[in-house]
Amino acid sequence: MDISIQGRNVEVSELLKATVEDKITRLGRYLESMERAEVRFLEERNPRIADKEVCEVTVVGHGHVVRARAAAGDTFAAVDRVVDKLEHRLEKLKGRLIGRSHPRRHTGVPPGAQAVTAVAEGESEGEGSDEDAPRIIRTVQSDTKPMTPEEAVLELDLLGHGFFLFTNAETGRAAVVYRRKDGQIGLIDTT
Repeated sequence: MDISIQGRNVEVSELLKATVEDKITRLGRYLESMERAEVRFLEERNPRIADKEVCEVTVVGHGHVVRARAAAGDTFAAVDRVVDKLEHRLEKLKGRLIGRSHPRRHTGVPPGAQAVTAVAEGESEGEGSDEDAPRIIRTVQSDTKPMTPEEAVLELDLLGHGFFLFTNAETGRAAVVYRRKDGQIGLIDTT
């Protein structure tokens, strides 16, 4: 697995790099085909936030993108927290993939079809400029394969986002699953 480690306004020591590489490499036991991992460290500047050290990890492979973010008082604790989140999400994905290939399963995506997921994320920083209108700060293009709404909900959980755009295998049209304020999941299917 190719592991990329970056620090934004944080110096990443050799001990931290070795620890991260060891822990991220061990995540390969959940899915052998994990291709790469991107690890980012940053420090929150707000003095009211106790957990200033933030670790963000994006793992790509097997046609899926799994993200997690965790904060703690020190960098090593943040790494431990984010690895725990990733283990939970990858375990859930592995169970779902095994369930999909089970012979008694009646619904699902045709064999060989995998979802490639990407969702635009980012935070715009108000700079007090003349333009108060929102602007596009990141564009992500993805090649989506058809999937059921249940599989899209799994991807939504794996990414940790509020919504997920996919091609509905049942209708062949674009659809969105999203997390509602009451904790339930909503589905928007185009006509």
